[in-house]
Amino acid sequence: MNKTNKFGTLSLVVASALLSACSSFQSKPAAPEPAPAVVSSVTEAPPEVTAKMAAARAQLSQMVALQDRLYRIAGPLLINNADLCRSQARNLLGFTAKNKYSYTGEFVDAAQAVLNYGDRLEVASVLSGSGAARAGLRKGDALIAANGKVLPIGANAETQAAAILGPLASSSQSLDLTVARGGSNQQLKVPVTRACAFKIDIGNSDNVNAYSDGQRVLITRGMVNFAQSDEAIAYVLAKDIAHNVLGHAAVTKQAYTVGSIIDNLVAVRPDLSMLIGTAGVKPMPQDLDSAADYLSLYMVARAGYSVEGAHAFWQRLAAQYPATVLNGYVANHPATSYRLTVIDKTVADIRSKQAGKRPLVP
Repeated sequence: MNKTNKFGTLSLVVASALLSACSSFQSKPAAPEPAPAVVSSVTEAPPEVTAKMAAARAQLSQMVALQDRLYRIAGPLLINNADLCRSQARNLLGFTAKNKYSYTGEFVDAAQAVLNYGDRLEVASVLSGSGAARAGLRKGDALIAANGKVLPIGANAETQAAAILGPLASSSQSLDLTVARGGSNQQLKVPVTRACAFKIDIGNSDNVNAYSDGQRVLITRGMVNFAQSDEAIAYVLAKDIAHNVLGHAAVTKQAYTVGSIIDNLVAVRPDLSMLIGTAGVKPMPQDLDSAADYLSLYMVARAGYSVEGAHAFWQRLAAQYPATVLNGYVANHPATSYRLTVIDKTVADIRSKQAGKRPLVP
């Protein structure tokens, strides 16, 4: 990940994410290294606050809060549907970590002031229901060592830590993690978590849309604000997770186009001119869209969310942001009437299975 242009995304359990531990490479056991003494994450005096810095801090706080919310909602979708994700499920550590170098420009100062980040990687989010959550890992824990191997600090710490942690998690059932918390080092045994290995990002734009490129899912700030409830956000996330599971980006040959949109929208300052018109995205064929609706509703139900509001949500979205709103969700997914028919039938099937206490297998 190029840290010079990203907005500190909280990458959700994906092969290329910092701490997703999806690497298939095997590592030789390293000789244990002594964990260093606890150090403060912030080693520099706070800079003088300017109006530009204050704005950066406010923006950073808002985006981190939105990303935290997506991480919490997506957790059950990714973990409870690992078997449905087929070959795209991996052993994951279930947390992300960042330092001040995860940001750029004035956002470095904002990350230090708002998030208390310094040179050392700190836990940014813990995936709900993961082994990391069960082990008691907390947001703000500073990463000291893994299986006795001291973890890196500084500008390239994310990439270097991924190279250490990925192979460890892929080759074992748990990880001995040393973290700094409350002025002392603590030892945690973190079980790996089997989950769908897709990265989940918040998009830094107000258009009401969501995107998937086969490996990632991005939901815009505008879509989060429109959806409002966790349940409705789960519908959107599950729909694009399902598109990824079913390989639709490759089928439609839009992985590159959508991938470039995702790359842009996770930037500190995205180029919103790229969203003019259709942004090169072709409408999803109704048969592919309905297949993703079918699978996604099962994913929603298996994650513990209610499917009862799905019809009303997608109908409301189509009414308020019809296909004539370019680069909106319905413009990219125009077969609303057909989709609603499939949604109704799928919800009925799920209700029947739930009432009969039968497995929720699509």
